[in-house]
Amino acid sequence: MSANDRIEATGVIAIVRLDDYASAVDLVRALIDGGIDVIEFTYTNPKAGAAIEVVKSAFRDTVMAGAGTVLDPETCRAAILQGADFIVTPTVNVDTIRMCLRYAVPTVIGAFTPTEILSAWQTGATFVKVFPASAAGPRYLKDVAGPLPHVKLIPTGGVSAENAGDYIRAGARAVALGGNLVYPDAVANKDWETITARAQAVVEAVRSARAD
Repeated sequence: MSANDRIEATGVIAIVRLDDYASAVDLVRALIDGGIDVIEFTYTNPKAGAAIEVVKSAFRDTVMAGAGTVLDPETCRAAILQGADFIVTPTVNVDTIRMCLRYAVPTVIGAFTPTEILSAWQTGATFVKVFPASAAGPRYLKDVAGPLPHVKLIPTGGVSAENAGDYIRAGARAVALGGNLVYPDAVANKDWETITARAQAVVEAVRSARAD
């Protein structure tokens, strides 16, 4: 299965945005136990690249570890060289998309308006991250997907176990969750059971919606 297909098949991207990645391996194990094996480490923490290296070393092909909040092609290339399996951006950066195309690395490119979404797709984005999804909700995603059914949309920002199914039914190919899945307090307290249970809830919501 290609990396592109794996992201879509899994249906959920876990976004890890933490000040400390020391527990990255334990956190990833908890997410895998919950059914999520596609995980994004955000570059708001400069140690994200090191976390990707450690996670890939520990889990190898069992997990797809991506780099998030990538703002420019320089950071993109550095992340790829550190082993990132995919690149996520908050905005449409054409040079970053082209860098990923050069290395044949999948992208999840942040956009919001129909013009931005189509621009990202036409430039070569693998998926388009509708961000912030909470600003408009599942109905907006459905409205956008209507005239752009070929664009693979992944809503991010405000997605939870409670509304993930609504986004899938609205046309999302997958969903991405950060704080509503990877609770900083749970990570700090090493409460891996809570992380696993939440991951299971999101995965079940996605599966149920796809079966509707």
